[in-house]
Amino acid sequence: MPRNVFSLSFIGTVIAVLVVSVVTLASGQATSGTVPMDSDDIAGVVTGPGGPEAGVWVIAETRDLPTRHIKIVVTDDTGRYLIPDLPQATYDLWVRGYGLVDSDKVQAEPGDALDLTAVVAANARAAAEYYPALHWFALLELPPPSEFPGTGPGGNGISPDIKSQGEWIRSVVNTDGCTGCHALGNRATREIPDALGDFDSHIAAWDRRVQSGQAG
Repeated sequence: MPRNVFSLSFIGTVIAVLVVSVVTLASGQATSGTVPMDSDDIAGVVTGPGGPEAGVWVIAETRDLPTRHIKIVVTDDTGRYLIPDLPQATYDLWVRGYGLVDSDKVQAEPGDALDLTAVVAANARAAAEYYPALHWFALLELPPPSEFPGTGPGGNGISPDIKSQGEWIRSVVNTDGCTGCHALGNRATREIPDALGDFDSHIAAWDRRVQSGQAG
């Protein structure tokens, strides 16, 4: 065989092997053993029905310590997570994310490599239960500018002292007041508990609801 033919053949074989190796590595999923970790970490990979879950939260919680201790991390693009520098204790771990419902809690200790499975929400309503309060608050329908100034309880229900839509937004959002700490849009501010009874209107329901205090 001529030298140049052998060389081209050999080079072609090497390239083919490299291509196959790269494709194999790219198609393979990460596992807990591929996440570097220390003895005081918990690490692994989160997967769902479609493969690795990127950008979901992994929550670790324990009550074994003098105070309740929680750490939350976010998975990388390959679904890997690492919860670092954990005090020695037994932790409950679970997965949370948009479009998911909380996975079943599993127990682990620092030094454990633990792969987790994300649970896809059955429908949009189930998924929305886990959305932060601000997501729900952003769905609030604003009164149009034509509703201002308000016409009071006998009119549109908006106080005559509120002269414009901008004033109404500032009053509701209250950026320099209560809602900086007390979120609107959380479950307690968007649902009326069944135990409070049946009501003829939203106004009547909320008149009753606020009498039960901040915690409902």
